[in-house]
Amino acid sequence: MINARRGPFQPGDQVQLTDDKGRRHRLVLTVGQAFHTHRGSIAHDDLIGQPEGSVVRASGGTPYIALRPLLADYTVSMARGATVVYPKDAAQIVGLADIFPGARVLEAGAGSGALSCWLLRAIGEAGCLVSFERRADFAAIAKRNVEAYFGGPHPAWKLIVGELPADCGQAGGPAGANGSGAVTDAEPDGTADPGPATVTNGTMTIPPILVDGSELGDFDRIVLDMLSPWEHVRGAAIWLAPGGLICSYVATQLSSREWSKNCAGTAGFDEPTSWESMLRGWHVEGLAVRPDHRMVGHTGFLVTARRLAAGVLAPPRRRRPAKGAQG
Repeated sequence: MINARRGPFQPGDQVQLTDDKGRRHRLVLTVGQAFHTHRGSIAHDDLIGQPEGSVVRASGGTPYIALRPLLADYTVSMARGATVVYPKDAAQIVGLADIFPGARVLEAGAGSGALSCWLLRAIGEAGCLVSFERRADFAAIAKRNVEAYFGGPHPAWKLIVGELPADCGQAGGPAGANGSGAVTDAEPDGTADPGPATVTNGTMTIPPILVDGSELGDFDRIVLDMLSPWEHVRGAAIWLAPGGLICSYVATQLSSREWSKNCAGTAGFDEPTSWESMLRGWHVEGLAVRPDHRMVGHTGFLVTARRLAAGVLAPPRRRRPAKGAQG
């Protein structure tokens, strides 16, 4: 059962305390415990039973506003192994990749679990999120972070410790744990079982995705946050349902170009779209209204493409050439 995010504070709830200088502190309410700062201590019992948005005072007299943390607050302050996907990029993925309630989503890699939290909240308990993470230590951190945010295991989440099966040549063995492309569910111990026969797509061999011995496919969305996402383009064309969407988060222009080139050259996808977002806050105090001196600039590029019907090749895009481009 997912924790309720409304009503009076209860033991086990996460609370964000903000002081008069805007500094934020996150804690989990526990009966009989106290939160200590350089401004004094705050008893958890003074918060339990209080409505959200209350003001409590530390023993030194400093007032703190008590609210449940937003998901954006939680993800940037969570314990991490891998770098988290920033809220501005997670919001773009959820919005422009059209992650909807009940969707079947494939994610790789899970990292510290920040994007997994956003995806799980978007698909709801009726959806399905299968998250691959190659490193067992990162998977353990992601598992703890996701369960801490939702108050326990999310019923729609399957965390897989291992490599997402990669496209590979006919002569070579499939990529993946134990060379099979098949991995087991989820305690981060790195174990895997042999998988069944692979699927051939042209000159490529595409390993299947197995969870608890069952082969999964027909995903509505695929979200890749990994070093070489272009190694999985042909697999995505098999795993995605027609009309589905693949979204890749890459750090550099060269990676964005390589991903777009591979996607555009693969039958089954339309022309990919690439963009980035930058976030700049504003300082508003009396008559002083100006942009903040600091901003969240480049964090990564997002590249998306839609899955076409089986056997369909996208017609070439017609563009008017720039003036002077031709003699």
